[in-house]
Amino acid sequence: MHVSVVIVGFRNAGDIVRCTQALGASDYADFDVVVVENGGPAAFEALRAALPDRLAGGQPLMLVEAPGNLGFAGGINLGLARTAEADAWWGLNPDAVPAPDALGALVARLARGDCDAVGGVLHYADGTVQSLGGHWQGWLARAVSIGAGSRVGDPVDAAVVEQRMDYLLGASMLVSRRFLEVVGPMCDDYFLYAEEIEWFLRAKQKGMRLGFAPTAKVLHYQGTTTGWANGLRGRSRLPVYLDERNRVLVMRDRFPSRFPVVALASLAFMLARFARSRAWRQIGYAFQGWKAGVAGERGVPRWHSA
Repeated sequence: MHVSVVIVGFRNAGDIVRCTQALGASDYADFDVVVVENGGPAAFEALRAALPDRLAGGQPLMLVEAPGNLGFAGGINLGLARTAEADAWWGLNPDAVPAPDALGALVARLARGDCDAVGGVLHYADGTVQSLGGHWQGWLARAVSIGAGSRVGDPVDAAVVEQRMDYLLGASMLVSRRFLEVVGPMCDDYFLYAEEIEWFLRAKQKGMRLGFAPTAKVLHYQGTTTGWANGLRGRSRLPVYLDERNRVLVMRDRFPSRFPVVALASLAFMLARFARSRAWRQIGYAFQGWKAGVAGERGVPRWHSA
């Protein structure tokens, strides 16, 4: 099975160098890599100067300069289009460092034939699990990371994870050709955040099945380009605004009959969450995002220069 690894960058060549070096040590050899640079001509040239044409394992590495900042989903879609002959695609964040056996484990789970997309174990540098997969709380428009806070190496019941899982996290998601043919590309008018939630909820509504590979471990230095790794009180306007807006858009797009009730419930949950952390400035950003989602606004926020 030939896999194309799709990485979307934004002026973070150092992250991408680290990620591709890890890919070069992969035990699974049948893949190529495409890196889409969203950060403009100067960033593209810096990336080209920093990366080789081939990885240490001999796999080709293709660089693509995006025509402007397409956001995460737009970058993934461009990478998918440039590697249309692959059998499967691995969307991988630039701030991720996959273990040598991660891709092989993902491919092996997909090859069993009873699922159409596969995720693994995302973890932090201290060995804490970020996520084994995502569960969507539809009536609150909230995303829950399965296994968050546990430790790498703790026993995991893969069948239970697969039963709970509604989406794969965008930091590491292997999708099959059948998945793309049935579901189509990602929704790029979300720009950033929650686009993978919409993608996989759409997929499940179309009968796609999600799998989990418990030995596919990926170290994730979360939020290096957006500031998402900061606590609530340290987050900037863009990630807070888009996270709230796009969660509302997920409900608008995938569960429209629930939308009036969920919009109000998500507002109450959001206000309580930020107030608990005394994130008073961020609560304003979040409320602005919620209002934009209720109004159906999409794409790059009008106030942000992409």
